[in-house]
Parts: sequence; structure tokens; C-alpha cells
Amino acid sequence: MTTLTLARAMNEGLRRALEDDPKVLIMGEDVGKLGGVFRITDGLQKDFGESRVVDTPLAESGIVGTAIGLALRGYRPVCEIQFDGFVYPAFNQIVSQLAKMRYRSRGSVALPVVIRIPFGGGIGAVEHHSESPEVLFAHTAGLRVVACSSGPDAFTMIQQAIRTDDPVIFFEPKRRYWDKADVDTTASAADALPLDAARTVAEGTDVTLLAYGPMVKVALAAAAAARQDGRSIEVIDLRSLSPLDMNRISGSVRRTGRCVVTHEAPVSSGLGAEIAARVTEECFYSLEAPVLRVGGFSIPYPPSRLEEHYLPDLDRVLDAIDRTFGY
Repeated sequence: MTTLTLARAMNEGLRRALEDDPKVLIMGEDVGKLGGVFRITDGLQKDFGESRVVDTPLAESGIVGTAIGLALRGYRPVCEIQFDGFVYPAFNQIVSQLAKMRYRSRGSVALPVVIRIPFGGGIGAVEHHSESPEVLFAHTAGLRVVACSSGPDAFTMIQQAIRTDDPVIFFEPKRRYWDKADVDTTASAADALPLDAARTVAEGTDVTLLAYGPMVKVALAAAAAARQDGRSIEVIDLRSLSPLDMNRISGSVRRTGRCVVTHEAPVSSGLGAEIAARVTEECFYSLEAPVLRVGGFSIPYPPSRLEEHYLPDLDRVLDAIDRTFGY
């Protein structure tokens, strides 16, 4: 085991993928000489060359369009979008072409493209640098959408995503890039938890608390705080946002009878709404209370001085846990 930041674990996972398959290449704005704005690709161009770690123009649509062409020629491109709010110029390429082509070709054409998107707030950034657009992609059939929350998952999930023949939107919680954890860099990604599987990160019996990406750490803190009040919270890291691992989610809710979903994105029409609907459909007779949601407010992401009031925090999650016992 090696203690690594989540950012460094991502770097090691990308390095392993480049070593294992000569058809893997990385492309994006400043990913080469600079090593990416968050230094996720630091040192990779030096070790693998400019033909495999490619600095591109500032044109997200061009990056994704080029990646589609490369995938059609047998490559496995990994695109970096510098910040969440910069992905929209490429949205047409992603939803109109990348997500559709395998279906359009009746499965004869695969598009193994990974699009890495640092997402979420908490870093004091300006407009278009702190958004959570994951539901836009989870709503789009033909895309796999995943979000890592820790170094060990970042290391294995990025390798699994690159090996997947479907296009994968890979969300990385930017405010967790500097969190450290023990990572087994000798482990095989093939032996890790499947990419579309959720993980129970804390067991409990009273409430199921669902989170992903940056909110997993907050959910674990809420479970620890609730334990002081004698409440046992089961925390599940969703990891895969599309498809959802409903077997694990529903199995937990049937045991606990209560469910709270939290994410940074606005609650209105967010991923939590879809989860709440599906949990209600599948677990109706097991529920002791409605499924509650904790998320951002339905406003554009605020200036950095206000983000601590916008982002769902420990108190708001604990409040939802308290409310779910009031029914």
C-alpha cells in the first residue's frame, strides 16, 4: 500500500492504462507539458510522448469530435475537460454522436471514449468552475456515467472505464483531489469492484444514506455524528450514476426502512429525484418515511464567498436524517 492523494491515484491509474494498451491516449487542454490544471496528467507526456498525451486547442467540441474519430479507428482516447462548466460546448458531440453511434450501428461500432470531468464546488472558484452537470449525462441513454470518491476507487475505476467499450463520462470530485488514502498500486483493476457496482462504505440498520463523489466524505461524517445519538446509518457510495446499482440500494432500504439521498447538484430534477422514485417503486412496503433529498439550491452556482451556504453540509444531512425519523 502507498499513501496517495486522489489526484495522484488518478495519475497512477492513467499511467497503468497507458502502459497496458498502446491504443490508449490522453488528450485535452494543457494535459501535456503542464500536466493538467490539477496536475492529474503530470509527467505522462514526458514518459509516453506527445503522440499519446496530446495538448489540444481550447475547443471542447473539437476534443470530443476528434476522440470519436480516433475511437472509430481503434484507439481508446481519454479526454480531459478542465472544469465541469466547460463541457457544454461539447454537449452536442456527446449526446448526438458519442451516445448514439453504437445503438445506431446495431452494436457493430464501439466508441470506447472516456471523458474526464472534474466536478463540484468547494475550491473557491469562479463561475463555470464548480458545477455538477452529472444528471444531464445520466439522462442520456448510451452513456455510462460514474463518479469516484476516493483514491483507491480513482485508481481502479479509471482503468476499468478505459477498458469499457461504451463511452464513459468520468466525474472526479475536485475538492477531494488532495484527500489522502492508502492505494494498492499493484492491484489489478480486473479484480476490483465492477465499474457499475455501488459500495457500502459504512454499515447501519436505521437509515440508508446514498451519496457519490464529493458528498461521500460528508455522508460518512454524518453517520459518525448520528452514531452519537444512537442512530445507525448505512452509507452507500453509488459510484455508478448510470446505470444505478438498484440491487444494492433496494436491498439496503428494505432493511433500514428509511432513505436519504445527497448530492451537490440542485435538488430540483437532480439524480436524487430519480433515485427517490425508483426506491419508492421498489421498496414501498418497506419504507417507514418518504425518501428525502439533500442537495444544492435551484440557482446558478454562487460566488465563492457564498458557496459554503450553497453546498449541502453535515448539518443539512443530519437534519434530513432527523426528519426521516419524524414520520
